[in-house]
Amino acid sequence: MKVTEKLTARLAQIIGAQRVVVAEEKLAAYSVHGLTPRAIVRPSSADVVGEVVSFAVAEKLALLPLGSRSKCELGMSPEQYDIALDMTGLRQIAHYDAGDLTLSVDAGMPLRELEGYLKENGQFLPLAVPCFESSTVGGAIASGIDSALRQQYGSARDFLIGAEFVDGTGQLCKSGGRVVKNVTGYDLHKLLLGSLGTLAVITRLNFRTFPLPAAFGGHFANFADCQSALFYRKAVEKAGLPLANQEVLNPRVAEMLDAILERAGEALPLGLKRGEWCVYSSFEGSDAVVQRISRDLERIAQATGAKCSEVLQTAADESLGGMLREAFEWLRWGSPANVICKLALPEVKPEILAALSHLAESDSLHAAVLVRASSVVYFTAFGESEDDASIQSLCKVVASVSAVARTAKGNVTLLHAPPGVKQKGIDSQSPPSDMATHQRVKQAFDPFNVFAPGRVPGGI
Repeated sequence: MKVTEKLTARLAQIIGAQRVVVAEEKLAAYSVHGLTPRAIVRPSSADVVGEVVSFAVAEKLALLPLGSRSKCELGMSPEQYDIALDMTGLRQIAHYDAGDLTLSVDAGMPLRELEGYLKENGQFLPLAVPCFESSTVGGAIASGIDSALRQQYGSARDFLIGAEFVDGTGQLCKSGGRVVKNVTGYDLHKLLLGSLGTLAVITRLNFRTFPLPAAFGGHFANFADCQSALFYRKAVEKAGLPLANQEVLNPRVAEMLDAILERAGEALPLGLKRGEWCVYSSFEGSDAVVQRISRDLERIAQATGAKCSEVLQTAADESLGGMLREAFEWLRWGSPANVICKLALPEVKPEILAALSHLAESDSLHAAVLVRASSVVYFTAFGESEDDASIQSLCKVVASVSAVARTAKGNVTLLHAPPGVKQKGIDSQSPPSDMATHQRVKQAFDPFNVFAPGRVPGGI
């Protein structure tokens, strides 16, 4: 009997033959950086997940938990990948108390489906992440990707109040609870954020929910350069306006958005067509609050030298806000070969944005720059092909972006790149000062290194 047949037979004994898939065309859809698993397992409960993990440990196999697979390319290629653990079968709402604003939901629940469920009770979960239409709740947490609503609601770290997960020994574990005020134990569930499936298999997540706002608004302003755009952004911040989101777009991002929205026949701000630096602001609340913020943004835009500005109609606001939520998705497909770097900085200054733009231009590459809340900058350099010259140029850009971030006393994460660029980009960076801590956490959660070994640099 072949090795794969033996593996299939053993897994079928544990989980049932109907939940084990080994067809080649199915396996290919679960590939990560070209590495294909030997089997796909679709568990129906947390207990079954524990049994599969225990089996993998006993057989010295490596597995990777997956949801919709929309963000599989984050992180490095696993050193070993035998079993794809498809978690989309766990999609129940275990507990929901609308009065207490608390929710407990299985990891495989699609975000769009959850949104509809909560909306019936006048509530929502501010996980406005890319690939929203297909993403699962567990995948949104494990990927650690930014929410477009971070400015007002914080990141998932701020409203994730508990979790259930299977560790690297097959044990079902719990952290936190179902209530907002939880004073016992450690917040171990916070370590699952951005872990890329390397620490544990998330089976259930507990959140604080939020009331749906009564009204929404959007504002768009154009500026001659990045310095003027950032000056306006600073003025809005000083005014203390309660914005849900505010994003600064360089001309390349504006051009891409204009092309995408126009091609889709969507409503769009007139300012997108001007090829300038732009600032988009979204806000919410009562009708009176939304109207007041609209007036204040118009006033500040005029006072800070905006070349044009407009309060967005509902259709244009929804189109633009939705596309900016999906920025990671359309940026990574913006050219045959490109890199997306996420910079977390103490402060976003004009000279930093100018330096980033110059890095791409010096290698004849186009650059997209998107500034988000909490001084987070998404920088994308677009290559026209995957030939050696383009790959070398992209490698150079990644190394230079890392240098810019270090000079600004920030840090950089390489979110997307061709595999060769990603490896060289990681190699060019100095190991983080807390790498030893990361390795100890990995050892504590996953002592047998069963979860996607090597997916995070440093053997994690």
